[in-house]
Amino acid sequence: MSNDKSSNELAEDRTDLAEDRTDWAEDRTLMANERTFAGWMRTGLASVGIGLGFNALFNSMEPAWVPKVIATVFMVIGIYIFYAAQDKGCEVQKRLQPHKAEPLARMNMRLIAGFMGFASALLAVAIWVMRFPAG
Repeated sequence: MSNDKSSNELAEDRTDLAEDRTDWAEDRTLMANERTFAGWMRTGLASVGIGLGFNALFNSMEPAWVPKVIATVFMVIGIYIFYAAQDKGCEVQKRLQPHKAEPLARMNMRLIAGFMGFASALLAVAIWVMRFPAG
């Protein structure tokens, strides 16, 4: 009898290697999902920042409600981006199983997006309630 592995053992080894590669691919996809979530959160923050900046730069514009409306639109877009990011991020995480990676919990994604959306909504309310000095 030779020392070579039988064809069944070779097939099992190949199956094990294929399963390992699949597990690693799922872990990479989970990590990519987190990076995508972070990217969308940055995009939402940029939208909110554009709105806040627009309002700050053009707050003396007449009529006074015009810069506030434009700023609010950007903030609402940012809030929607926060919601969409957590929705899609949680959806991907629900479909995949982590193996060696420890992904961000879905609840944490929801909390981060929820707090960012809430803070952005407060900013939108603040630009309508606060009075800015002219000039």
